[in-house]
Amino acid sequence: MKTDVIKVYSDLNGSSDAMETAEKFAVYNNLKDKDAMYLRLLTEELISMIHGILDEFCGKFWLESERTKKGILCRICFSADKHINRKQEEHILSVSTSGKNENVKGVMGRIRELFRRGMQAEDAEEELYYASMADAMMSMGMMRNGASASSAAFWSLQAYRQDIYTERESKTEEWDELEKSIIAKLADDVRVWLKTDVTEIVIEKTFSAK
Repeated sequence: MKTDVIKVYSDLNGSSDAMETAEKFAVYNNLKDKDAMYLRLLTEELISMIHGILDEFCGKFWLESERTKKGILCRICFSADKHINRKQEEHILSVSTSGKNENVKGVMGRIRELFRRGMQAEDAEEELYYASMADAMMSMGMMRNGASASSAAFWSLQAYRQDIYTERESKTEEWDELEKSIIAKLADDVRVWLKTDVTEIVIEKTFSAK
């Protein structure tokens, strides 16, 4: 099952429709009250990421579900076309004391930054550069969907969680962020897809069937 696609803007116009769609999605899939609450929290986390990500920014929001042996696999999805606007970013960073994006804090803040950088990359090679060099988190958890150079790259929370776990003694700050993160606690996986024309984020969560 796939819901209607809702346009959501960086000023959060459309966010109410997105939340209403999530509520109807929970009812349609007959989710338990607690599971419906978790779905709502994950949707809120995703929508909060969109706010102010770029000026005059608009993306597409929808949800999908399918029955599996484990239960109901739900996907909360958001995609945006490439939006190259480096001059705008340079101006924003120029007025920052450190010259860096000070909002890149916590797991969701870092996912937001990867999503934003993916929208601004001109080609696949630049996407991988941003993903591997811009932040330590972005290199950990990076994967390719296939072996060819043209295959889509993506970042996975599940892979990142495993990478941090194996290095948790030296990655104490990142481990603490995971321990405190709502999305890391509730989601089975979060993937940020770096595709040729769009950047897409997908939050996955499997709920038990009633």
